[in-house]
Amino acid sequence: MELKVIDLAAYLAVADKLDCKPSKLTEQLGPELIGLCKEVSRALKEAGAVVVKDPRCSAEENNRFIEMMERYYESPEEYKRPQERPNFHYQVGITPEKVELPRLLADEEMQEKVRAMPKESQPATIVGPDLKWRYMWNVGPRPLKTQFKELNSAPVIPEGFPGWTETMNSWGSKMIAAVEAVAEMAAIGFGLPKDEFTSLLKQGPHVLGPTGSDLRNHGQEGTVFAGYHYDTNFLTIHGKSRFPGLNIWLKNGQKVEGSVPEGCLLIQTGKEMEYLTGGDCLAGMHEVIVTKKTTEAINEALEQNRSLWRVSSTLFSHIASDAMLKPLGHFAESPLAGNYPPMYTGEFIRQELSAINLKVDH
Repeated sequence: MELKVIDLAAYLAVADKLDCKPSKLTEQLGPELIGLCKEVSRALKEAGAVVVKDPRCSAEENNRFIEMMERYYESPEEYKRPQERPNFHYQVGITPEKVELPRLLADEEMQEKVRAMPKESQPATIVGPDLKWRYMWNVGPRPLKTQFKELNSAPVIPEGFPGWTETMNSWGSKMIAAVEAVAEMAAIGFGLPKDEFTSLLKQGPHVLGPTGSDLRNHGQEGTVFAGYHYDTNFLTIHGKSRFPGLNIWLKNGQKVEGSVPEGCLLIQTGKEMEYLTGGDCLAGMHEVIVTKKTTEAINEALEQNRSLWRVSSTLFSHIASDAMLKPLGHFAESPLAGNYPPMYTGEFIRQELSAINLKVDH
């Protein structure tokens, strides 16, 4: 199953003039754009993922961002380590390799589901913590008052790295704008008010979270950089990486290559989205491993003398930490809604971070 590319341009052209109420939206958008919104909500529900083209997010800017992160990851370990913030659950600054545990290792129910999968759909075998590094950079404003200070702390800026803040803020703001458009379209497609999701995203702890995977030292086929897991946030958005290796699982259990066409963005549902839809949209499972296609890309990069760090162009959008996480609108009537009791989003995230070894209790 190929994920169809949805062009956001037509929706963006009218988005600012739209009413929030579903009854008025039908008239304002017309059948074609309502149909497009329903395609977005259907893709998130049935596949847990959607590929979009946003005219504000260019391939050139994605490449500039990746090039800067390649330079950062290529720097010596002793340069990167001072940006580590374990006391903030690694939600800002650098997370070194071999820190984060794949969710699969901590979740017996998930292990059972994996064992029941057909062999060809099973994820790669995990032997320990992830081999990826990740930098977390704040995108957008944080609340002045919050119960969850460690999830909303100040950004960490690497010393003596020209252009860092400008590049991160520019690409991060465009990625979050794309998420907001998709969140509005999904809400409309689900028959909810246009701002049902985006109102909860205001002052959320959104982070640009590019991973860095060292293919020079870990480039053997089958190497696992990010073991089978879901994302805890609302929607995750990826620009195109220079090296393949992302596998995603559709809601029907089918494993597909998470390839991103040039100039496009891949969006996956996270656990917060699952919560808000009462399990209608399940958090998308995925992994990053070295595949045959990755090794071919490594050989090509060697010939062209390019970086052998696989950088993911990734942003995690979040519901505000102090907002209540619970099934919204008609999703509250769903038979599965009882599995999603109301709780503060920040509390939910703390629990999830504990399970994957990022929140260490002292």
